[in-house]
Amino acid sequence: MSAQTDTQGSVTTVYKVSGMSCGHCEGSVSGEISEIAGVTSVKAVASTGEVTVVSEAALDEAAVRAAVDEAGFELVGQA
Repeated sequence: MSAQTDTQGSVTTVYKVSGMSCGHCEGSVSGEISEIAGVTSVKAVASTGEVTVVSEAALDEAAVRAAVDEAGFELVGQA
């Protein structure tokens, strides 16, 4: 599992998302995930398919999957 808790108590998790190919894709995925309660930061990188999410607590993967689906992409799992 790649979720890590830092000294401020936030959790950083890296997810793999398939189908992102451009900045617009990154924005769509980031926008949907950022709406999940507790998320403080999202950085999507289309070239690697990785989405780094910083949140106040560990996120429910089903909520992340639903957000990625809403953006039109597929959550592969944690990187």
